[in-house]
Amino acid sequence: MPLKIVGSGLGRTGTKSMQTALNMLGFGPCHHMVEVFAHPESMQLWIDANEGRPNWDLIFQDYQSMVDYPGAAHWKAIADHYPHAKVLHTVRDPDKWFDSTQATIFSPQSGVRTQGDSLQHRFFGSFMGEFRHHLDDRAYMTDYFRKHTEAVKAAIAPERLLVYEVGEGWERLCKFLGVPVPAEPYPSENSTADFQARVREQMAAARQAQPGQ
Repeated sequence: MPLKIVGSGLGRTGTKSMQTALNMLGFGPCHHMVEVFAHPESMQLWIDANEGRPNWDLIFQDYQSMVDYPGAAHWKAIADHYPHAKVLHTVRDPDKWFDSTQATIFSPQSGVRTQGDSLQHRFFGSFMGEFRHHLDDRAYMTDYFRKHTEAVKAAIAPERLLVYEVGEGWERLCKFLGVPVPAEPYPSENSTADFQARVREQMAAARQAQPGQ
């Protein structure tokens, strides 16, 4: 099925909550980084896309929408491939975004800093690009964040785009998508504390699985 929504917002801009929100609104399944970890065989498809051999219809064959990495790194190509899809750009204060990334997705424990030629290393490199070498540089990363937003706003027609501030709730999102506002509260998921707790659990499970433990 063709994508109906292309998420261009970077990771740690409320994308996990947005994934759940879009699922609730009838635009699911929604693709998010967690889907790649659930289906690691798809990593090679993203590597191929970065090398100029994208197969978007295969990557998104089971999805109606997409948010978060790795798709956000390819937002322009995906939006061009699905010209009737709406573009949803999630944002937050750039410095708060940087602080959040340092404690979660770009922390030393996250896996994105792995070296070598493993499939996972090549996958992370396929969507992180040049900023992979500047993860701890606040000035560089916040400038990258701002330029990313400006690039999206410059490329996408205003009537096709919603710039959505983290935490603003249902109203503008539902109006943009043409659906009723749910009775349930807007979801709040994957906070920094939640992310760190999950990493600790994963590391503990990995230690227990090692021989002799």
